Amino acid sequence: MKIAIIADSLDNQNAGVYNYTRSVIDALAQKKNRAHQYILIRQKKEAHLPFKQIIVGNIKLPIGYATFRLFFLIPQILKKEKVDAVFEPAHFGPFNLPKRIKRITMIHDLTPILFPEHHRWHSQFLQKLFLPIILKKADLILANSYHTQKDIITYQPQVEHKIKTIHLGRDHFFYPDKNNSILKDLNIDQYFLSVGTVEPRKNLVTLLKAFTLFKNDNPSIQLIIVGGMGWKTELFEKELEQHPYRSEIHLLGFVKKETLRHLYSNALALIYSSLYEGFGFPILEALSCECPAIVSQTSSMPEVGGQVSHYFDPLDIKGLKDKMDLVYNHKHEIKSKELKKQAFKFSWEKYVEFFELEIKSLFDDKY
Repeated sequence: MKIAIIADSLDNQNAGVYNYTRSVIDALAQKKNRAHQYILIRQKKEAHLPFKQIIVGNIKLPIGYATFRLFFLIPQILKKEKVDAVFEPAHFGPFNLPKRIKRITMIHDLTPILFPEHHRWHSQFLQKLFLPIILKKADLILANSYHTQKDIITYQPQVEHKIKTIHLGRDHFFYPDKNNSILKDLNIDQYFLSVGTVEPRKNLVTLLKAFTLFKNDNPSIQLIIVGGMGWKTELFEKELEQHPYRSEIHLLGFVKKETLRHLYSNALALIYSSLYEGFGFPILEALSCECPAIVSQTSSMPEVGGQVSHYFDPLDIKGLKDKMDLVYNHKHEIKSKELKKQAFKFSWEKYVEFFELEIKSLFDDKY
């Protein structure tokens, strides 16, 4: 079968959806005996990929061009290419296709629906407007965790039969790497690490408050926060500005993957205080680097962290501080091999194997 992948996120994103799309395409590129033929619809071309790439540029002007591109230009190209199915990794489409073309959409989470107060207005509006239509018209809905699958069924129970859950994979780039040059540059010795875009759902205000309690008893420990500034950051910025240990909290923004690997590998623990996640890549990255993880006990995160992570109620500041104490004082130390064993349960190679099988099932009558 000829499968088109809407790969715009490779060119216009740099966080979760980008990582997912990048990993799926790279794993398919490396897979021997691929079951299907793939073409990529995107905005820029990469020389090394073994797939046909159709470049459909996106310009800011004139007003409405992005809509025209998504609803008319790309569908016309797909019809011309005579594709059998279209896969949308960013869960916003595909749109305006003839019935003969199968629609496959990936649902990472339902946060704009479940937590609208944590998102920008236009994101809430677009998801509420289009998501029911997308789910109804999709022939195959992929979920990244059983918790996301459960949320989809609760939201639109009539699509339950179309949902397949495949856990995401581990990035081989992340492994124990004790290079500590960046720590020397920052004059940091021991620290806790937080990774993720700064936005309300990540619940970083709770982390800052728990760090105050921990720091009162452990003056030498610092905090590193990695991730770009997102939206609705006013409360976080206010809490940070008035923090009694502001000078020992380091906001690094986006960092190179190599730097992030070093930070995971040398941290006391990753602290992932998010209120809700569809999956939680940083947890898996930390475990791959044999970094202990202190994780919210909500949504999909226990599926990723398994029995080797330390869990807390994300609304319980004292509870998070207690877990920080536990890790720092080695009162419940988990062996590095157990962390790695949990990480190795997740594989992109296995993911694309199941991915291709699920697509094949849509066309069993044609084989």
